[in-house]
Amino acid sequence: MKAILGLGTNMGDREGNLTYALQSLGRLIGTVLIRHSDFYITEPVEVTTQQDDYLNCVAEIETELSPEVLLGACLGIESAIGRVRVYDKAPRVIDIDLLIYEGETRCSEELTLPHNGIPTRAFVLFPLIELYPEGTALGYEFGGFTASVAGQRISRINRS
Repeated sequence: MKAILGLGTNMGDREGNLTYALQSLGRLIGTVLIRHSDFYITEPVEVTTQQDDYLNCVAEIETELSPEVLLGACLGIESAIGRVRVYDKAPRVIDIDLLIYEGETRCSEELTLPHNGIPTRAFVLFPLIELYPEGTALGYEFGGFTASVAGQRISRINRS
């Protein structure tokens, strides 16, 4: 199945953190990294403390892992890169969110699919639009949400 992940970092070597996380996703058993968006510099949102800007991207993978196992693998990658969960919305070396998993919906304490933050986060919407300009990814329609993030600062880094 295909899945879409959101990645972000605002500590240390941000570009290196994203690159390492993307490489790590491609090394998961039964998983292939198909493509990823460019990187985007974004302001922190939904935070209560002063934080540095984030570097974000989204990635599309093909995986044999179930949504729950994939989530666990993402948490393992975060830990391997050095993520420590100090408090909710704390600065982070890396964050990997499972956004969309083809053909699946969930609403549990551990996992919500599609991710309920997609409509309110420019750092997710604009990279998604880059990969899916038609506004639909794996059956999930998101193209109409861009007006809701109009006030969030975001700039694309073209690394080619």
